[in-house]
Parts: sequence; structure tokens; C-alpha cells
Amino acid sequence: MAVADIPRLLREYIKVSRAHGRKPPAPSNDVDIAATVERSRSLVQDLKPSEALSVLTARIAEENEAHARRLIPLLKEQAEVQRILSDHTGRLAILEEIARIGGSDAALWGEIGDIQILLGNSQDALGAYHRARSAAMADQDERNISNSHERIGDVLVAQGDGAEALAAYQASLALRTVLAQRDPANTEWQRDLSVSHNKIGDVLVAQGDGAGALAAYQASLALRTALAQRDPANTEWQRDLSVSHDRIGDILVAQGDGAGALAAYQASLALRTALAQRDPANTEWQRDLSVSHSKIGDVLVVQGDRAGALAAYQAGLDIARSLAQRDPANT
Repeated sequence: MAVADIPRLLREYIKVSRAHGRKPPAPSNDVDIAATVERSRSLVQDLKPSEALSVLTARIAEENEAHARRLIPLLKEQAEVQRILSDHTGRLAILEEIARIGGSDAALWGEIGDIQILLGNSQDALGAYHRARSAAMADQDERNISNSHERIGDVLVAQGDGAEALAAYQASLALRTVLAQRDPANTEWQRDLSVSHNKIGDVLVAQGDGAGALAAYQASLALRTALAQRDPANTEWQRDLSVSHDRIGDILVAQGDGAGALAAYQASLALRTALAQRDPANTEWQRDLSVSHSKIGDVLVVQGDRAGALAAYQAGLDIARSLAQRDPANT
């Protein structure tokens, strides 16, 4: 721009600004919007366009926020309907739209990650879980931070990265230990802690650390025993306890402790028998029971008790055959 052009350009700037300022706003039923436009034009006419821009920017932000507040409940409802229809792709798109317009939190990113897992996109799921952890940290939500660490660990296990998965699970364990100690009466936090011990045990098994895995499983067993005793009617906790006995049995088998393994498997069998009798239509519990019979049979074979092993295997076979007949399509 030449110096000689400055006076002309300044005159044009003043002329255009004042002309715009005198221009009446378009008719509107939104009185507040019209007032903002009038305020902007008044400022422009007074040669204060930067202030006018600030007024407009602030108002637009308010309108966007109000629009989002109205839109987000509708989008969430739409996502729930898509969940009912098992439309994972459509639901993912809606949840990502909610995140885009500012409705994101740890729970939302957790859901997005879970759907990515269902769709087979483990790397995208990992990114979502990291964002869930960041959101939880911003909110200082310790339980959701621990849940995010756990989900990150699950993805890393699936990707074959045992070392990083172990680190994620240990980070989750540390937080859950604090929460469980803070409120021993909170059964949800106690169960969370037992799950962390189990997941750490699973990674240690894969790494060949049988002693470390056994210690982790025993820590989980202690927590689950306390929960199961607190509420014997809670079938989820009873099944959790049976799983802990099962995992301990597996480690003891690997360590050559057949007697200890048999005792662990029999404890699991007793719990699973009670569950299966409580709800014979629950196929998951029936399958658990058949697995317990098979594991006991394996130990009895090693101990030379072939008659006992045969009886155990036949009990497991009867259950497995019933399940297969019930659902021939279940591969």
C-alpha cells in the first residue's frame, strides 16, 4: 500500500463504517439478537469495529452453547436408540458429534472406545480411552481415571504389548487401592480392586511370572471372598469368586501342586454348582460348571485317579452336550 493512498483508504473506511452503522437490521422476532446487531452497528458507526467484533463473537459463543445444550439430549437419545438397534457405526457417529460440539466427558470417550473395540478398531479405541483418561483427570474423577487405565491396558494386551499393559493395570490398581481404603464399605470399589489384581495376574502369567501371578490372584481372592460373604445372594460376586479359585488352580497346576490345584478347582465347582442350580437357564453358568468338571478331571488324571477323572469328564460332557443341543448355531 502506497503512502499516498492512505488518506483515500481512510475516507473509504469511515464512509463504509458509518453507512453500515446506519443500515437498519433485518426484522427479527429475536429481540436479543436484534439488540446485539444494533449494538454492533453502533460501534462500527463510531469507528470501533474491533469492539463490535468482540460483542458479536461473545454472542455467537452464547448461541452455540445454548444450541448445544438443546441438541445434546436429543443426540444422546438417538445414540441410545441406535444402541438398542445394534447400529454400532451410527451410534459411534452420533457420540463423536456430541464430543465435537462440546458434550464430551470421560464416560462419553469410554463409550466411543468401547464401540471402536466392537468394530475392530483397536488403535482408535486406544485413542478414545486416552481422551477418557484426560477428561477424568481434568475432573479429578479418580474412579474414571482408574477405569480408563484399565481399558487402555485391555487394548494393549490385545495388541500384544504386555509390558505397557502391566503398567496401565498397575496405575489403575494404585488408584483403586486408595479408593478401596478410603471407603471399605463401598463394594463397587472393592470389586474394582479385585478386577485389577486379576488383570495383573493374567499379564504376569503371560510373562511367565507364576509366583507374581499367584500373589495377584490370591489378593483378588481375598477381596472376592469378603464380598461373597457380605452378600451371598449376589450372583455376580459368587461367580467372581469361582473365577478367582479357577485362576489359582491353573497356577498351582503349572507349579506342580496338584493337591492345591484340586482344592481350588473343587471350591470353584461348589460355587458354580450352586449358581447353575439357581438358574438352569443361564448358559454361561452352565458352561462354567462344565469347565470346572474338566479341570478337575485333568488333575485327577495326573494323580492317577482315572475313575474319578472319567466321572468328572462325563459330568462336563453331559453339560456341554446339553448346551450344544440347546443352541446348535453356537460354534
